[in-house]
Amino acid sequence: MSATKNAPKPSETVVGIDFGTTKICVVIGQVKAGKLEIVGIGKQPSLGIRKGVVVNIPATVEAVSKAVEVAELMAGCKVESAYVGIAGSHIEGFNSGGVVAVKDKEVGTQDVERAIDAAKAVAIPLDREIIHVIPQEFLVNDQDGVRDPLGMS
Repeated sequence: MSATKNAPKPSETVVGIDFGTTKICVVIGQVKAGKLEIVGIGKQPSLGIRKGVVVNIPATVEAVSKAVEVAELMAGCKVESAYVGIAGSHIEGFNSGGVVAVKDKEVGTQDVERAIDAAKAVAIPLDREIIHVIPQEFLVNDQDGVRDPLGMS
């Protein structure tokens, strides 16, 4: 996935929410002339979160709502969507690899998708799930560090 694919559009409002053990923070920014300007900030104690795990849903919802409200008032706009950061011992990242054969042709979109699917075919505990996959590099004909293998042979 490229960085520009999900990048904010000019004059777009971008909202980030961080769920921490001690506080919930909301930041509202507006993209102006290619730069992000912070226009609203809100924070509240996170009374419903312990060690990165929500232990009290109503308290967490109330804290998020208050933090969003404070940030909205400062920014003068309504939050419709947000990027959310969550941490804790229940969140784990790891590297995996996938191998597919591509013979006598250029690497296509389906080949890339098959390689990603092969990398996702790892054994994980039943109480866990893969929530996000970020391709870091591709190896094509012993050439490593390839970011975009499409069209290579």
